[in-house]
Amino acid sequence: MDNIDFDGRNTPEPERSIASGPALPTVTVVGSALALAACGGGSDGGGATGGSPPPPAPPPVIPLSDIQASRFLGQATMGATRSTINALVARGITGWLNDQFAMPRATTHWDWLVANGYSAAANINNQAGFDATMWRQMIAEPDQLRQRVGIALLDMLVVGIDGLNLNWKQFAMAAYVDVLLDNAFGNFRDILDKITTNAAMASFLTFLGNRKANATTGAQPDENYARELMQLFTLGLYRLNTDGTLIGGATPTETYTQLDVTGLARVFTGLVLANNTSTTPDRYRLPLVINAAINETGPSSFLNTSTTGGGMAAVKTALDAIFAHPNVPPFVSKQLIQRMVTSNPSAGYVGRVASAFADNGAGIRGDMKAVIRAILTDSEARADSMMADTTFGKLREPVMRLTGWARAFNMTSPANTWPIGDTSSPSTRLGQSMGRAPSVFNFFRPGYTPPSTAISNAGLVAPEFQITNEQSVIGYVNFINALVNNGSGDAKPDYTEILTKAADSAALVDEVNVVLAAGQLSTATLSSIRAAVDSVSASATNGPINRAKIAILLTLASPDYLTVK
Repeated sequence: MDNIDFDGRNTPEPERSIASGPALPTVTVVGSALALAACGGGSDGGGATGGSPPPPAPPPVIPLSDIQASRFLGQATMGATRSTINALVARGITGWLNDQFAMPRATTHWDWLVANGYSAAANINNQAGFDATMWRQMIAEPDQLRQRVGIALLDMLVVGIDGLNLNWKQFAMAAYVDVLLDNAFGNFRDILDKITTNAAMASFLTFLGNRKANATTGAQPDENYARELMQLFTLGLYRLNTDGTLIGGATPTETYTQLDVTGLARVFTGLVLANNTSTTPDRYRLPLVINAAINETGPSSFLNTSTTGGGMAAVKTALDAIFAHPNVPPFVSKQLIQRMVTSNPSAGYVGRVASAFADNGAGIRGDMKAVIRAILTDSEARADSMMADTTFGKLREPVMRLTGWARAFNMTSPANTWPIGDTSSPSTRLGQSMGRAPSVFNFFRPGYTPPSTAISNAGLVAPEFQITNEQSVIGYVNFINALVNNGSGDAKPDYTEILTKAADSAALVDEVNVVLAAGQLSTATLSSIRAAVDSVSASATNGPINRAKIAILLTLASPDYLTVK
């Protein structure tokens, strides 16, 4: 594996040659499925006096190439831009991470909704403004590492706006996403506290107003949150080694039992909204409180832990027990790696990140900064040699395809409407929309593998393929074609900078390849795109802009781009 440091590596990225290819007379988005590629000596140092040799000089830090910088930003942000590539090359990965960790939140989703009038009474029973603020932050805000980590957390700690049984849904969901973003660089234990006392999570997983057992009627506490908190958010179904592999191999040991679920469900009773004022959305920003009348105060046992007395003290005891479980570091670390870097991280990669989760070097467990730094600077994430590893990489999430294009070409919304909207439809849009997961299992599962494929035969997973089929591929290409050509409402891309290269197809395609695809387009793909660009004369009416759009669209539709390493 390459000898790397946090700011570069010892082997610069080789320049790519662009072969010429047959001219393509037209560029047409057709109704057929794309074939998606599977992720896959020194001196003795003695002096005249015979003293100790001087310490060896540290190896020189070789700056990142543009391609290496773009690849890093593709993992750490919602998409690279030419300016962020240049800044990262100048600053280095360590400096960039430090800058991002120190950057405060921009306008929160909640505050933006209020500032733009969405708290008007007419919006009490709709979702107006939610999609707009989500796209606004993912595309335009500078705290891009926070945005990327927050979206990764939302993919794992799932809440979907359509599953909320609340009014002011846009505000309840905004408050939940703000919790994830506000705490993305904090401690995972605090995240558990805040999602457990969040109104949107409580509504989505049906523990809002959860009542203690009733001996007369036989009613029992709702077990939904207790189960999903362990199964999906923190522990998983089976006991794990520190590197994420199963203890027991082919005969794994269950992490918890039904008795643990039942005992834990007793703890999550009595949690209700902080007040009864529904004429404004304000209560959805406040942590839940305990209604003693419906809270279980008797003994509860789970995960070799017992608590009694109920109230928030019991909730704290339960979350402490879960957080201390040995499964949490590898379980959480692996899912974050999957969302940010690769679908099939090696056991070594998972183990190294899990170690940072268990102890940040100062005896602190759950330090998200340490975890994020470990994910993004690991040799498996950074080494150029991984580009040739057939088990490395992932299918690019549909939302990341859109934000990558929008950021690369500086999309703005002068009227501040960000009207991209709900992109959940697989037939006409992306098949994914952040904050709109149809269930707690998200749009795709971390362990999904497409059946009867080379991926499944190799024992690998490819989560994003769960929402990938002929319909969704055609829907994506048609939707992104419309966006590339026209934008969405007042939200438009700015092609001014890329148009300076439009007359030179080699320079144009190379720049699109670097910024959008981190240099990962194959020679054959580059040749085909360049031939398509050259089929339109640069001197024709609208020739430059059409040439640029052809290069951009064909890149966004190529399997090389969709399969990211």
